[in-house]
Amino acid sequence: MKVAIQGIKGSFHHIVAEEYFGKNIDLLECLSFTEMPNLLIDKKADVLIMAIENSIAGAILPNYALIDDHQLTICGEFHLAIHHNLMGLKGQKIEDINEVYSHPMALLQCHKFFKDYPNIKLIEDKDTASVAKRIQDNNLKGVGAIASNLAAKTYNLEVIAPEIQTIKENATRFFILTNDKDKSSVSANKASIKFITSNDTGSLAEVLSILAKHNLNLSKIQSMPVIETPWKYAFFADFIFNSYADYFNALSEVKEKVEILKVLGEYNKGKR
Repeated sequence: MKVAIQGIKGSFHHIVAEEYFGKNIDLLECLSFTEMPNLLIDKKADVLIMAIENSIAGAILPNYALIDDHQLTICGEFHLAIHHNLMGLKGQKIEDINEVYSHPMALLQCHKFFKDYPNIKLIEDKDTASVAKRIQDNNLKGVGAIASNLAAKTYNLEVIAPEIQTIKENATRFFILTNDKDKSSVSANKASIKFITSNDTGSLAEVLSILAKHNLNLSKIQSMPVIETPWKYAFFADFIFNSYADYFNALSEVKEKVEILKVLGEYNKGKR
């Protein structure tokens, strides 16, 4: 199984890859989400693992656009509890750290911790684990990384301060993605769709009423602008269902009420 992730070994995406598929995988490392879809298109990867939302920082909107634009199929989801740790070279203490590098999301999720250390400069970087690797490779004293315990273990760093995320119950939801349109679970109980309503008053409420009428439990809805048409919005919705017949009937009815309806994936609900 060739699994593409954003980041390198020791990243949170790496943890999800091993939790979901096991350790016997061929890991493909990407430093940006935008380069990932082409790995599927070029058949260099079988699946992608892509973060889609965090319980603190919210949705990662550009990733919704990547999934939609590249016609990717959601075939699974995974919720990972995020434990952020400040780490550095062995022997370093918090008083020795002048700069901390990490992914913008990680910095956002740990901002409160650093209010007590105004002397530490926070600097955005592409990935959590890559900073940890760079510190070890270049023997960088006075520099810290915010990353996972796996990153500290992988790159032989010392955890200076554990669990520094502002809200301890911090989790990220990840999508498992493929470009196989038929890659749906036969036991699916969750679906993700994209739809565009008309400009008529109450058009969105009408769609939501249809979902409720057919016993579909809406778990998330996210709006995004339709770039080609100013002030027009597409909606990305996730919902859980107990009966595939209810789901099928709901979509059939919704299709008659919207301008565009696209199924992004049918899959098994992940455990939180």
